Amino acid sequence: MKAAGSKVLITGAAKRVGAEFARTFAAAGARVIVHCNHSVEEAEHLVQELGGTAAGHSVVRCDLSSPEKIPQFFEQLPKDLSVLVNNASIFIRETIEGESLEAAERQFDVNFWSPVELIRCFFEFSTAPELSVVNVLDQAIRKTPEDSFSYLLSKKALAEATRAAALHYAPRMRVNGLAPGPVFPPPGLEHLRMEKTLKTVPLGRPVNPRDLSEACLMLAMNSSITGTTLFVDCGQSLV
Repeated sequence: MKAAGSKVLITGAAKRVGAEFARTFAAAGARVIVHCNHSVEEAEHLVQELGGTAAGHSVVRCDLSSPEKIPQFFEQLPKDLSVLVNNASIFIRETIEGESLEAAERQFDVNFWSPVELIRCFFEFSTAPELSVVNVLDQAIRKTPEDSFSYLLSKKALAEATRAAALHYAPRMRVNGLAPGPVFPPPGLEHLRMEKTLKTVPLGRPVNPRDLSEACLMLAMNSSITGTTLFVDCGQSLV
């Protein structure tokens, strides 16, 4: 599968890791569809940075906390879409005891049900002969959820769905997972520089955003890989 000329939808692509994915795919020659919900201004600036609509890039909006809207969302997308990167997610740090049902349902809607519905609609909607999906997970899927109960369970569920979808939709569609470690500090905590977290990471440093985005590109384009989850986490999942 070739990146050049392919049409790629990246959810949650306006900022942070999603924007790095967009830059890497665009640099490889792909035409990137930058999905956002509220971050419209950032998404439009990113598309201009990539070369704008003249280079084949665009912005689309959809609220992924409402998975039932996804079939209608696909009506905005090009029929020959060939790559889907399920990057959008929300993170609420809460224990099983403290988490409300509303917060749990919202995390599962964005982090699990919407990616699954995007995969299903992508397969039915696209006319491209070869399809590829990368689900962005979390290195912590190897751990037991404690202080991030529904967030981590939703990512674990998506990891299992990755394997199930890879088997079900073969041979036309490949589905893989990408499990990052610490890349950027959480919003609002940039001043802490992840010092506490990095002390527990075997390589002692954050994941290079370029390393992560190149791994995403590789999983998307390598036609011999499916049903695999690649950990790009500086060894954090080993601890």
